[in-house]
Amino acid sequence: MLNALEVVTTVSFGLMVGVEFSVAFVMNPIFNALPEDSGQLGRAHGGRMLGAVMPVWYLTSLALVAVWAVAGRHHTGAGLVAIAGALLILSVIMSLLLLVPINNRNKTWTPENRPADWREQTDRWNRYHYVRVAVLVAAFTLLVAALT
Repeated sequence: MLNALEVVTTVSFGLMVGVEFSVAFVMNPIFNALPEDSGQLGRAHGGRMLGAVMPVWYLTSLALVAVWAVAGRHHTGAGLVAIAGALLILSVIMSLLLLVPINNRNKTWTPENRPADWREQTDRWNRYHYVRVAVLVAAFTLLVAALT
């Protein structure tokens, strides 16, 4: 049973990390290269779509990691799972305090109503997101290492 939990947790968490990685290193560069207001409109749409899905995915991943940490506490790699869980909690806190407020504003912006500093706010979100991705990649790496 623990093996199934480890696989489900690793795959679910890995897919989430992949989505966040692709936002940072695939989608945002695409949005930046689009002409005129298309990039900002794409970011707003992505913020609405992922803003609805990612909280559920983060909380599900956190629950799965917590269950793994408790169920596997007497197994090899338990410490790595606990550290991964702590990093995931850090990423959730970062999201709530730093990224979500910007995203909540961004997802309502149109070329007609966006603030004058919208690019600065988008750049700030990107910087925070890069740090969050690094934290998530570290957590995922620890989960994978705990499997060996």
